[in-house]
Amino acid sequence: MNPKELNYTMPAEWAPHERTFISWPVQDSMVYPEHYEQVTSGYAEIITAMSEFEPVTVVVNPDDLEKVSALFASNDAVDCLPIEHNDAWLRDNGPTFLLNENNELAGVNWGFNAWGGKYSPWDLDDAVAPQILKHVGVKQFDAPLVMEGGSIHSDGEGTLLTTEECLLNTNRNPELTREQIEAYVKSFVNVEEIIWLNRGLSGDETDGHVDNIACFAAPGKVILQVCNDPADENYEITQENLRILENATDAKGRKLEIIAIDQPPYREFDGQRLTLSYLNFYFVNGGIILPVFGGAAEETDRKAEQVLSAAFPDRKIRKVNGMAIISEGGNVHCTTQQMPLGRV
Repeated sequence: MNPKELNYTMPAEWAPHERTFISWPVQDSMVYPEHYEQVTSGYAEIITAMSEFEPVTVVVNPDDLEKVSALFASNDAVDCLPIEHNDAWLRDNGPTFLLNENNELAGVNWGFNAWGGKYSPWDLDDAVAPQILKHVGVKQFDAPLVMEGGSIHSDGEGTLLTTEECLLNTNRNPELTREQIEAYVKSFVNVEEIIWLNRGLSGDETDGHVDNIACFAAPGKVILQVCNDPADENYEITQENLRILENATDAKGRKLEIIAIDQPPYREFDGQRLTLSYLNFYFVNGGIILPVFGGAAEETDRKAEQVLSAAFPDRKIRKVNGMAIISEGGNVHCTTQQMPLGRV
């Protein structure tokens, strides 16, 4: 039986967490292995920031266990879990945790193929989610679908945000129709309504993950990163997604309140556009971990903090250096996977 048939559902990300899981970078698999020290320093900053709010479990390759454990030896909120992995984006290859009406935990093990076969090998990454679920000791649902956690966002009340660019990409599930993909997603995270945005941000090598462009702030309320420069490719992308959201209703029949966040200024690295996004923030218990970008982005950094502070007045906004790991293709949300508070 699937999760929907057993009344398991994917909670909203802002629901109380038991802990956060995050994977430690692997130098050999990095796009820029020479940046390893900078990237691991960025990860250490993110882990430390999250640990101010909730426990953090760092998934590390066994060869790195001693070194990484020593880094956080004085932090009682951080522990390490040795699991072999190829890459460090746990949002995408980790499990999606679920809860049922008795507050019992379970998890979905999605298929993973490194964002449509972009980085090889990925066999170790595809095996990470079952090992985490076994470690936690919860029921595992194996989904017959290649999908990454960064491509979906739930309101916890039956509505999901995603993009056609990613979920319908033929490099994930070429044998499945749109209707079949939608049916599998609805069955395994237990939602009634999927709001399909069209494309994600320009330059996003994940093929348009939704966690860079839009997320729920609450049921019936969506935050959208927007571009106001018609000369920027993101202008057309974000305006189109804005129109889709303005015309959408959620599973409860509500029209959506839309909160706009201005995108950071255009920035390149090694001739490629960086996918800078404030929407790649992460909910922690009582807070938000927000990547900021500095330099030419100081004004939009400040505005993003103001928007999120107004949207979440009861949460502390904890900023981290968003430039530390972005050259590897992702940011704070991409590194994390929340485990909701529930019964094991």
